[in-house]
Amino acid sequence: MNLTGGIVLFAVIWFLVFFIALQIRPNSQADAGTVVPGTPPGAPAAFQMKRKVIATTMITVILWSVIASVILSGAIGLRDIDWFNRMPAETTGQ
Repeated sequence: MNLTGGIVLFAVIWFLVFFIALQIRPNSQADAGTVVPGTPPGAPAAFQMKRKVIATTMITVILWSVIASVILSGAIGLRDIDWFNRMPAETTGQ
């Protein structure tokens, strides 16, 4: 994995974790009992974006470290996940 691959992997994991974090404990305005005029009742009351971004980044660093170390160590290769045997057979250099 090169530098660009590492950055792309980090970005993909970060956005996946962020979209999951947005759905954790959403406190809507209807639940809080105060609906601001002009907004739907399902809009968040206390969004806490900074907290979710920091938590997302910390979780992503851990997940990225594990995934990158598995990729770089070679413990799992492309042939290990070829479940349908679509890759050509390995040739030995004999």
